[in-house]
Amino acid sequence: MKNNIKERLARGEQVIGTMVTVFDSPEIGKILKVCGFDFFIVDCEHGHFDYQSVGNMAALAREAGMPMLVRVPEARREIVLKYMEMGASGLLLPNTETVEQAKALVEYSKYYPLGNRGVSLLRGHTGFEKIDSATEYMQRSNAENILMVQIESPKGVENVDKFLAIEGIDAAFIGPNDLSQSLGIMGQTDHPRYIEAVDHVIATAKACGKYSGIHLMSTAALEPWIAKGMTINFLANDATLMMNAAKERLAKLKK
Repeated sequence: MKNNIKERLARGEQVIGTMVTVFDSPEIGKILKVCGFDFFIVDCEHGHFDYQSVGNMAALAREAGMPMLVRVPEARREIVLKYMEMGASGLLLPNTETVEQAKALVEYSKYYPLGNRGVSLLRGHTGFEKIDSATEYMQRSNAENILMVQIESPKGVENVDKFLAIEGIDAAFIGPNDLSQSLGIMGQTDHPRYIEAVDHVIATAKACGKYSGIHLMSTAALEPWIAKGMTINFLANDATLMMNAAKERLAKLKK
């Protein structure tokens, strides 16, 4: 995969993506690449996308050399396997609170010996190209695909070291709204308890040799966390990017 996220992270690079929440155009990956994003993630937790829509996005993203991740609703075999077979470059598991959840994500998305992903090699994830060595392909897929656990509760914060100790889990990712809500301080992202929780996730990821990131809606909100060491981050989403640009231009015209 061109523009492999894990290779770039290992070199110490920052990678910035955005979340696709509404627009299910197959061309969305190419559009976001032209905008300058390093990758994008399709929200299949809150989002309405069906498998066909995500498969179409994955196919064109692959041809454009644009990594596409999927936020899955849960770590269930059927769900995880289908998105990996489409050609997702990785997965994000929301509200991860237990080691069992994190291990299930690895089990269903990674080939043996890391996991037990079903083997079917004439699929979107191979580009329907002939695979000369199944073993080599499976090893490469295990190495390249990125898995992230989303930390959205005090229990998730408490167990983040256990998640990141699992081989195959690459990053811990903060969901600010749900984390602040579960801490009883909804939206108060300047609250000491919230900052302490996020700082703990960053420090734990560094200690484990793994990565951390967060999803925020503006560059001003994101920059302080990048300065603290978060290296895989999401900026806004498709709807807000479109709406903010439209509002700004319309405001100028309607003065």
